[in-house]
Amino acid sequence: MDWLKDHYNLEQHLGGNETKPPSLDRMRALMTLLGDPQNEIPAIHITGTNGKGSTSRMVVELIGATGLDVGSYSSPHIDRVNDRIMIANEPLNDESMTRALAEVAEVEPWVLKSTGEKPNYFEILCAAAYNWFAATAVDVNVIEVGMGGRWDATNVIEADIAAITNIGQDHLEIIGPTVADVTREKAGIVSPNSHVICGETTPELVDIITETQHRELWRHQTEYDVAEDRLAVGGRVIDLVTPYGRHQDIFIPVNGSHQAQNAAMAVAVVEAFFGQQLDDDVVSEAFARLELPARFEVMQRQPLIIIDGAHNPPAATVAANTLFDDFAAEQAPVLVMGTNRPHDPVEFVDAIRGKEFGAIIATAANWPRAIPAETLGVALRDYGPPIETVPHVADALNRAIELAGENGTVLVTGSLYVASEARSQLHSASR
Repeated sequence: MDWLKDHYNLEQHLGGNETKPPSLDRMRALMTLLGDPQNEIPAIHITGTNGKGSTSRMVVELIGATGLDVGSYSSPHIDRVNDRIMIANEPLNDESMTRALAEVAEVEPWVLKSTGEKPNYFEILCAAAYNWFAATAVDVNVIEVGMGGRWDATNVIEADIAAITNIGQDHLEIIGPTVADVTREKAGIVSPNSHVICGETTPELVDIITETQHRELWRHQTEYDVAEDRLAVGGRVIDLVTPYGRHQDIFIPVNGSHQAQNAAMAVAVVEAFFGQQLDDDVVSEAFARLELPARFEVMQRQPLIIIDGAHNPPAATVAANTLFDDFAAEQAPVLVMGTNRPHDPVEFVDAIRGKEFGAIIATAANWPRAIPAETLGVALRDYGPPIETVPHVADALNRAIELAGENGTVLVTGSLYVASEARSQLHSASR
């Protein structure tokens, strides 16, 4: 871990003064030195502004329910860096993670020699994942893009399936400046042999995706969709349709109508991959095992504590709708919120329906890009509900629990890093 942390971590500096043009040169050199393991296993590549993490985990469960071994790579991690490299949605253990990183470390000097630069933190982890999956002979790789698509380190594969969940106004300062530019960047994962699953429905953005060279294209609300979506105890019951047919009365044990849309995409992705309809019992078995850490995750009941990694206004809107529409409460909930540069905290609080909360506690994760709690508190000072500033997430969560009382509700959100710290604290308290 000390060796890994000694490498430049772009995630810690997003929105900073990046001057180097994007390039896959280091990543391609690294993969060549490893023997191009990314080409040895069929791949599903998933990008999008929101929902790609949930969709990826669903795809892993669906393929796993058919009896195949599935490797997956995602970012950022929630609890530990091991979470980024998983088989069957289970992170590598420490011994395996050490071996995976060590194999990349062995070839790193040659990357420096050939490109003049060391690979960065994200590139090392991505390369370690591709190499480990090839060495352990998994059957399918499910790869989540870190940011954008075209220049993302994951994009050294030619995926059988390229999935784009949606397009939003996130990271415009890096992959913008327009949403059309963002769409072109995300569509950069599509290759001529890719079957594209498109979750975006805005016509002008769909046109950009359609213009890519691809093998086939399925569009949300055209080739696949959610036919029925009903609130149920502990989740939702949904009917899904794809070009291969219909799946009825499928229970998904997760919260929010947006997860029905993610489930529809996941089923479409897997049916496109296999070229046939999945059996209903396979779909039911897969979703019965589904867990989505930090995605509107109910961590405790008295008070009700919900952890959500929403970090941009569209995701905040979804979280708010799930909270206020699906979880009826007698008293206004308490919001614990921390966010990162360069996001606008007021836009986020507007989207989360901040005026409907009884109190807002401004906090900050232990993360270089975190907006300081005091700065956040000042920005929200005149917003409406009482604002408290508590610098550390653990203390902010304890204060929220105190304010909510036994019968209240606490929502912790604003970034995956805030969600992670709160989640770890609650897990530690329950042991």
